[in-house]
Amino acid sequence: MKRRTLLTGAAAAASLGTPLAALAQQTVTLKFHTFMAPMSNVWLTMHKPWMEKVEKDSGGRIKFEGYPAMQLGGTPVQLYDQARDGVVDIVWTLPGNTAGRFPRIEVFELPFMMSNAEATSKAYWEYFQTQCPDEFKETQVIALQVHGPGMFHSATKQIKGVADLKGMKVRGPTRQVTKMLAAVGATPVGMPLPQIPDALSKGTIDACVIPWEVVPSVKVHELTKFHSEFDNTGPALYTTTFVMAMNKPKYDSLAPDLKKVIDANSGMVPSALLGKTQQGNDPLGRKAAADRGNSIIQISAAEREQFIKLSGAIDDEWVADMDKRGHKGAQLLSTAKALVKKYS
Repeated sequence: MKRRTLLTGAAAAASLGTPLAALAQQTVTLKFHTFMAPMSNVWLTMHKPWMEKVEKDSGGRIKFEGYPAMQLGGTPVQLYDQARDGVVDIVWTLPGNTAGRFPRIEVFELPFMMSNAEATSKAYWEYFQTQCPDEFKETQVIALQVHGPGMFHSATKQIKGVADLKGMKVRGPTRQVTKMLAAVGATPVGMPLPQIPDALSKGTIDACVIPWEVVPSVKVHELTKFHSEFDNTGPALYTTTFVMAMNKPKYDSLAPDLKKVIDANSGMVPSALLGKTQQGNDPLGRKAAADRGNSIIQISAAEREQFIKLSGAIDDEWVADMDKRGHKGAQLLSTAKALVKKYS
């Protein structure tokens, strides 16, 4: 019965003038979905070039339909599950959008963990491979990265140090960052990036923490007057982790040579490039703020030490949380720090 079905299928293909070998040459169209705006640096200098390279490497047999700004529906919080469930094929999103769901990779979001996005993205990839390869087991992971140094952007007053944050409502992207904001005296408000402009306009928040590069895409340079950064002689206030993930059944359905194309554009090298590119766009965001005449404040080394001191307990809380979940928290933390140092 099976043999007859196979022969019938082959005969049908021949009768239609479609050799079986040609079936393997069919093109595949993949839907890429993210929350970033279509004119954002991330979309224009990271996502589009990655898609273009895959298309070129596949000889045009992989094609992309790109959908920035949640154009296929849903919310940023739902992006990972959209890839898992096959609603879309590939997403780029924050694991931290779903608090506590991917706890082991939160180590890179702990306060003052990083200073260089390229190095930390390499560390993130190796850490994932060696310490928690099942963290994103529901999808095919393509790349893992972080952004450049996170910093304060305020609509209401200058932030020169810890004391200035008292009573301020400050947006944070993930649970570890909102913990840090609470530890240094702010009133943390968790929300996805696209909600920031409306929240600043309505006074729902007084300030936000984001890296320089994303400032123009959410008009933060127009909605705030003061920007407070730490100098680059020490670690950054925070960073955020990102994942580019593909629907696993879709990946498994690809022809072997097309899988190789995806594999060749996955891993540490593209992760590092994405991190490097994102931080490399920081000067553009800083210039946008400077061109409007906004105030750019340098937080002193002494104040940095105050921030580090006040937020220090968050590392211990994360280690305890990992221990409760059955993971070796102290080992995970020391490994992450060692990897950041290795690649720095």
